[in-house]
Amino acid sequence: MQKALDQMNLQLHHVISDITGVTGLAIIDAVMAGERDTKKLAALRDPRIRTTKEIIAKSLVGDYRPEHIFALQQSVRLFRVYQEQIGACELDIERLIRHVAPKTDAPLQPLPPAKDSVRKCKVMPAARAMTLRQEGYRLLGVDLTAVPGISALTVQTIVAEIGPDLSKFRSAAAFSSWMGLSPNNEISGGKILRAGTRHVKNRVAVALRMAAQSLQVSQSALGAFYRRMRTRLGVPKAITAAAHKLARIIYHMIIKREPYEDSAFNRLELEYKHSTENRLRAQARALGFALVSASEVP
Repeated sequence: MQKALDQMNLQLHHVISDITGVTGLAIIDAVMAGERDTKKLAALRDPRIRTTKEIIAKSLVGDYRPEHIFALQQSVRLFRVYQEQIGACELDIERLIRHVAPKTDAPLQPLPPAKDSVRKCKVMPAARAMTLRQEGYRLLGVDLTAVPGISALTVQTIVAEIGPDLSKFRSAAAFSSWMGLSPNNEISGGKILRAGTRHVKNRVAVALRMAAQSLQVSQSALGAFYRRMRTRLGVPKAITAAAHKLARIIYHMIIKREPYEDSAFNRLELEYKHSTENRLRAQARALGFALVSASEVP
């Protein structure tokens, strides 16, 4: 669809974030119906779009040649067919998950409210994301979506690949090693020949790496940990380190059936900030300066 728009010199994807959203599809449908007035097309803008009608109208000035319109029509039809097929797959996945029995029949506590990333899911209808969250809670006994970075799709991957029982792994270290997220140093004669992780093809590891990458903008302690590792080690190793931490958190939550609690991570983050502050004060003192808090400056 975007390629057909590019061939018509329509730069719609530069002014709205998603051409398959409400505004994008409304404009594309109007173009396929024969509308060429850019102001009328821009008037189809959804009120939630930040871009103004004038800018959208300028992006729709192009060459509406018949062969490009035909290519656009073909792409839109295929897009909607694929959306229907994806929807059918998601409904069948929901049906199959409902038939999976949980590991234990112990009563569950009331499910806490979902976080925004689940209630406003962008990769699937929010209602289906909420259903996956509820079914994951029923099977695992804990709400994994409460962990920063973990989405309903991540929970679905864990249930599909491993199931509700993690007792086959003797520890969190074994669970992380199975996914190839823990260090696997090659040592000979007391000398490290190679430092790194094992090369493992694992769908759960891929899902956790994607979850770790989403921590880049998280304001949680896990997000701060990822950004600190990224500064120190680089992006690839930071993703692996954060995915390793997520794997250990998930293992302990499922094995002990305990909800996610970020107080321990917040305490560690506070200790790191204090140690950083003390180091900076010592460095300033050694250079003959005094470190003053911004709140103390008049």
